Amino acid sequence: MTNAGFLRTGDVGYIDEDGYVFIVDRTKDMLLCGGSNVYPRIIEEAIYQHPSIEEVIVIGLHDDYRGQSPEAFVRLKTHSSTVTLKQIKDFLKDKLGKHEMTSALEIRDFPPRTAVGKLSKKDLYDEEAGKRVAQK
Repeated sequence: MTNAGFLRTGDVGYIDEDGYVFIVDRTKDMLLCGGSNVYPRIIEEAIYQHPSIEEVIVIGLHDDYRGQSPEAFVRLKTHSSTVTLKQIKDFLKDKLGKHEMTSALEIRDFPPRTAVGKLSKKDLYDEEAGKRVAQK
């Protein structure tokens, strides 16, 4: 609890003009891309609208210029042909701002999951950190 009596949950959200509360993402998942706050969940929800995408996880990768850049890891629906980063960017053009646009796309047969079956961003961050160490 804060001194003002608020409970900090780590959720980021907003209240619309009718008083409805919308949870946007978690503060720990927020990316800082070129000075803008970018919420992976917003990007994921936009990518889920693509007819070939079954599952998606978006994480922030280190970017020397922007600080972080969003990368999407996707699993395609059965019998879907492959998709390219350009196709995803074209699909997202009217759904996301330029600062939210994914800079990389990786297609996976089985994205990492937690013990309870949820998609695991932590495992992806660990994998990407391992790749950076191996490159040095």
